[in-house]
Amino acid sequence: MKELLAPAGDLKTAKIAVNHGADAVYLGYSAFSARAGAVNFGESELREIVAYAHFFGAKVYVAMNTMVKENEVESFLRTLLNVWSIGADAIILQDIFLGKYIHETYPEICLHLSTQAGVNNVEATKLAKECGFSRVILARETRIEEIGEIAKILETEVFVQGALCTCYSGQCYLSGFVGNNSGNRGRCKQPCRKKYVYLDQTREYTGYPLSLADLCVGEKIEELVEVGVSSFKIEGRMRRSEYVAAAVDYYRDLLDGKESKTHLSNLKRAYNRGNYTRGLAFGQDKRLISDKIQGHIGETIGTVSVQKGNYICRTQERGNEGDAYKIIRGGTEVCGARFAENRKDGILLSAPVPLKEGDTVAITTDANLFSLNDLSRKRVVSLSLYFEVGKKPVAIYGDLTVYGEKETLSAQKLPMREEDVRQSFSKVDLYPFEVNADVRITGNCFMPRSELNAFRRKVFEEIFNFETAIKRTDYAYREVRFPKRETIGGTIVIGSTFSFEEKVETLVFKPFDYTDEREYERFFAFAKTHADRTALYVPGFLNADDVRILSEAIDPFDFVYTDGLEGIGLAKLWGKPVIGGTGLNISNRIQASNFDAFVVSKELDHAEQRQVGGSVLSVGSVKVMDLLYCPFHKNCKECNRNGFYRLKDEEGRIFLLRRYRLSACRFELFNCADLVALQSFAPAVYDFSTVEEQDRALRATKNESLKELFPSYTSGHSAHTVL
Repeated sequence: MKELLAPAGDLKTAKIAVNHGADAVYLGYSAFSARAGAVNFGESELREIVAYAHFFGAKVYVAMNTMVKENEVESFLRTLLNVWSIGADAIILQDIFLGKYIHETYPEICLHLSTQAGVNNVEATKLAKECGFSRVILARETRIEEIGEIAKILETEVFVQGALCTCYSGQCYLSGFVGNNSGNRGRCKQPCRKKYVYLDQTREYTGYPLSLADLCVGEKIEELVEVGVSSFKIEGRMRRSEYVAAAVDYYRDLLDGKESKTHLSNLKRAYNRGNYTRGLAFGQDKRLISDKIQGHIGETIGTVSVQKGNYICRTQERGNEGDAYKIIRGGTEVCGARFAENRKDGILLSAPVPLKEGDTVAITTDANLFSLNDLSRKRVVSLSLYFEVGKKPVAIYGDLTVYGEKETLSAQKLPMREEDVRQSFSKVDLYPFEVNADVRITGNCFMPRSELNAFRRKVFEEIFNFETAIKRTDYAYREVRFPKRETIGGTIVIGSTFSFEEKVETLVFKPFDYTDEREYERFFAFAKTHADRTALYVPGFLNADDVRILSEAIDPFDFVYTDGLEGIGLAKLWGKPVIGGTGLNISNRIQASNFDAFVVSKELDHAEQRQVGGSVLSVGSVKVMDLLYCPFHKNCKECNRNGFYRLKDEEGRIFLLRRYRLSACRFELFNCADLVALQSFAPAVYDFSTVEEQDRALRATKNESLKELFPSYTSGHSAHTVL
């Protein structure tokens, strides 16, 4: 199986993707979609694209992959059942345990686990299979050797084209905390694409250090085919239809073994951030971070020649009205430019600022690409038509037989001709048919043109309905019953180094270096007198090398504290109880019932926290991003290997970037303000990843005294839930 999977932000784009050869499209429903900014699909639009896609043998996957809150569970399930009854071929979910419940309750429904769940290794894949998912959509950071092992366990979908998030999928809270628009709710405002300044002891750098180039696996797709990937996914539900068409053309050719130079050029012109990267599956390359230019860079077509105050792009190309360009100097964007007219020596440009000799010109809007939207697709429909005096006309299409409403008359003057019938049936209206009709007329038949046309319309409607009929169990909603489960309580403290006098129930250790035995010795010496039980912090993303390191370290710990699905599978393997961390976005009781202990999602308010139960992140550091690449371009020779770096945004807010090491360097970005939100109704979680005055923080009994300790603070989402 080599499925080419295309994005669709609206009905038009979905049909264009199918017309260009996509084997499947994925789209968002009007509710619970992780791309709330897309047009998305209502019920009528979904019915239309399901029928259209199925007629051409393509599939439709519906993304309902947002975090589902407790008070939304019933609405979510009712919506999902409706989407399934309409004919979706699979539902894409973020919540693995909600998926488990759906699979147990409505077993026929096909479930795909969203990239928002962060599956990246064998352990998480096995868990997904146990929970009833038929496919995993892998995290974009998953290494190719891991992809091959995962593909042996479960059907695997991998991104090959489109935007890359700087944060590991499902672990990003930056948009939610700086602007109250949660990426986990489909409303990310992309603060990672803004300008920042890196600050440390030796340098200050301004640019777009969190903005990654667009992914373009290109010919490397052959390696993904070889390791057993089933579905090759193009990202872009927010992108224009001509981009989707160009991307489908390009990868269709690659998968079919054809040359794709023209289609690659079209793709670059449709959208190209950072001149493309091969992505982290193949290791961090030099183009991964697009820190000098944010946004579409297009395709280079020439350079500027300054002639008597005019700016000529020296190129072999001819321009068109509507073409737009980007002017680049020294790798940095200068301005945009427009097509003015064609000259013998190139294209005359209209620019808002003075240009210089030798400036690079890249085309970012090519008016020729709009024609990609015009490609239509037809399917040959072969049928036999029978007309006989005194009998109703008959159309036979395979196993389908369609009768006309009225008997055929005897001709008084001119009898019906085969040519008349074929001419009528050549008018396919809106149906994507190319009709091949075998017409047989017995006797001197006559049928008024209006009746013949009515017969044609009936035949076409029944053929289309026959080919696109949905045959599946029509599930009725069942009321959710939540199992009761006792969980461990008490204060949880998370950190790398500790300096407090209080004794706490659970101490969670986050080493700076997971291979440094001295860090573990210091931790256990402290924990012996300051904690009832210990837990090892297991990050959300783990490759096979990371798992080996953690497996060697886990034995003396009482619990596994995990921010990802991998940790759940490993805890079972290690025979350890698990504490579900905030990175799992536990937001409803269906999820919560699967844990020995858990911390609710940090994007819930007071009322929502109460509904779910468990512990609440209340004081200290708020992690807003996990970075699985080196933000300093992997220049290890010049790296000062600090534990912390500072990142300043355009409003002057300072975010701390923590470096730690598993099998390689990883980075965590923390919010510009510490959290102050003690709750009386739930056990408190203190995150001391970046907090020095830990003793005072633990001794504080109310928010007022904590606010004195943290001059820059936030109450998070405890008072105001995310959108």
